[in-house]
Amino acid sequence: MNKKNRLSFSSISIEEKKTSQGAALGGPARHAALTSNASHSDAGRHNVTGGEHRPQPDRRKQQKSSTYQYSKKGYGSSRGGKRSFGSKNQYQNTKSGRIPEPEKGIIRIIPLGGVEEIGKNMTAIEIGEDIIVVDAGMHFSTEDTPGVDYVIPNTTYLEERKEKIRALIITHGHLDHIGGVPLVLSRIGNPPVYSRNLSILMMRKRQAEFPHLPAMKENIVEKDGTLTCGKIKIRFFGVTHTIPDSMGIIIETEHGWIITPGDYKLDQVDGVVSEAEEKEYSIFDKAQVLLLMTDSTNIENEGFSLPEVKVHQGLENLIKKINGRIIIAAFASHITRLAYVVKFAESLGKKIVLEGRSMKTNIEVAIEAKLFEPKKGTIISIEEANNYPPNKVVILMTGAQGEEFSALNRAANKTHTKFSLHKGDTIILSASIVPGNELQVQKMKDGLTRQGVRIISYRTSGEDFVHATGHGNQEDIKWLHRKTHPKFFIPIHGWHSMLVRHKELALELGMSEENIVVPDNGSIIEISADGQKITLRKEKAPSGAMMVDGVSVGDTQDVVIRDRMMLAQDGMFVILALVDQKTGKLKKSPDLISRGFVYLKENQELLRQVRILIKKGVEDSTAKMTAGPNAGGNPIDFDYIKANLGETVSKFLYQKTAKRPLVIPVVLSV
Repeated sequence: MNKKNRLSFSSISIEEKKTSQGAALGGPARHAALTSNASHSDAGRHNVTGGEHRPQPDRRKQQKSSTYQYSKKGYGSSRGGKRSFGSKNQYQNTKSGRIPEPEKGIIRIIPLGGVEEIGKNMTAIEIGEDIIVVDAGMHFSTEDTPGVDYVIPNTTYLEERKEKIRALIITHGHLDHIGGVPLVLSRIGNPPVYSRNLSILMMRKRQAEFPHLPAMKENIVEKDGTLTCGKIKIRFFGVTHTIPDSMGIIIETEHGWIITPGDYKLDQVDGVVSEAEEKEYSIFDKAQVLLLMTDSTNIENEGFSLPEVKVHQGLENLIKKINGRIIIAAFASHITRLAYVVKFAESLGKKIVLEGRSMKTNIEVAIEAKLFEPKKGTIISIEEANNYPPNKVVILMTGAQGEEFSALNRAANKTHTKFSLHKGDTIILSASIVPGNELQVQKMKDGLTRQGVRIISYRTSGEDFVHATGHGNQEDIKWLHRKTHPKFFIPIHGWHSMLVRHKELALELGMSEENIVVPDNGSIIEISADGQKITLRKEKAPSGAMMVDGVSVGDTQDVVIRDRMMLAQDGMFVILALVDQKTGKLKKSPDLISRGFVYLKENQELLRQVRILIKKGVEDSTAKMTAGPNAGGNPIDFDYIKANLGETVSKFLYQKTAKRPLVIPVVLSV
């Protein structure tokens, strides 16, 4: 085996097992399985050609594995206690076959994403023989999913019932609602997709990134349109959000309407709702609303949400008064705001530069959707910007969150190949900081200010408004509750604490507690056949996140994620041992490789002790086995040796260093 192959690994699943050693430690020992190619080669095993394989004394049953991490408190513990890998529902791989089908007349609602979290929104509504799916979003990798491209909802429940799925309906074109569409569709039978024009165009762009998947069956609907899917009647209504063509959904049942507005805020100024908004929601004035499912994102914010028109006014004032080059960093998904900036800058005779892939894509889609149409020559390339006076250029750029490879962050780090900042530039951060991004945004701001630029953000005192959320605050939410007066209520779109606070608000508005259900991802909620009771079933649909990692998609990659997290924290320790398959003795002193664990040259005494431990461990293990067929016994069980060696060394290293590296024993027979 050459050195190149020695450290080439592939992952397999894990299982929890108790050992005498683990029991002595006060709990089960858990082992991650990260098996080297060597363990699957002919050189790494003794091929049995005859004879009977008899059980060996004191031998523990071992899973085929070559990766171990000793943990006093269980697999994946950090030094401060047990390591957490997200919510209790994440990364489960539960089959849903045991879930009974709904009884006749029952309405079943299953949030498959978007609760216990912000992102990857998806909800299934099942009535009789028909299932409607609302949204199919994604969220990007977090510290709990290192190396993963992004995460989509678990579709297992739907895959098992794909013949009942009549439609996927999309409320609006943000990635947390459409990002998973191509992959979700391919897994649930590719049902027809219904949404408004801009959302369809954005999904078409998204679908183009997956040419190997079936084409999307797209259908454009209008905000006041109606639709029949199977026996389910559906209608739509327009809502205000940061992206055009956002819509709410109404599902008609014999007991009343099921309503979900998607992401929304009210079109209002100083608490006075616009006439257009009042008219849009007037359909609920006399409606019998059975169930309301609505956004909880800003439930902790008092008052009304800041109207977008004030942000437009603020940006307009800044563009007029700033005498120099203006760079506006914003979410590329805030199309309404971006389109307004383009149109206003154009009216002042300024040129617009679009920088960043998503920024260019979304503006292109908005133009294609005929939401606005800039004059020829208004939008110029980044290379052309230097041909104009600084006060004649406005640059729309991605990177308000300090993303590593975003355009603005590369400018801050002076790694952008086509653009550089000038002293006197003004950067407007037209976006709030997403929780968790504070440090990377601060580092980016430091890099920007070192280049002599001025930064204006939503936190800059004395300046005009430069950002507003697209989600309603408490007063927006109260207004919707009063307008729809629902019989039942399910809070969605938010972390669990947000959902609970939304429940409390509904109680304050007079709803009965028994009519409110706070869900988890995978919760199965049913409304009785007579429409008089809402209940939460004890069964749950599979809800473990489906991780998109390269070209693979699956919910069984928890071991891979855990291994990555452990590698990041304490590194790995590789043991390469050559064992004589006849005598069971080491042929030479084992090779030891440390990556991210300890510096070998400074830890010679530790390595000496480890080598002694390995020698004793190998020889103690083989002493319980007969040397081989020539002696009339059994061949050496190299899997057992690796398992025993891995756990022993893991425990020893933790005792000596208080670190828990991945221990990878590679045992070869010679």
